[in-house]
Amino acid sequence: MITAIVLIKTSVDRIPEIAESIAALDSVSEVFSVTGTYDLIAMVRVGRHDDLADIIPGSISKIPGVEGTDTHVAFRTYSQHDLEAAFAIGLDG
Repeated sequence: MITAIVLIKTSVDRIPEIAESIAALDSVSEVFSVTGTYDLIAMVRVGRHDDLADIIPGSISKIPGVEGTDTHVAFRTYSQHDLEAAFAIGLDG
């Protein structure tokens, strides 16, 4: 699974509507409204690198009100949830 973190600039008067539209797309697992230079951050998870082209410039960037994106592809994922699950294998209860 390939994870991309997409930083998104939007029309500030439509952030909630744009966030909902992005969150409704296949391959988008979460959308965060944030402070700072960008208005939204979307987590995109796909099976192949080529799929990123379909979802980011092909779908996210075409949503009305999206003014620009900056995409970062993760090399590895480190998660406390993953570590807890690994240590819990075989435990009952």
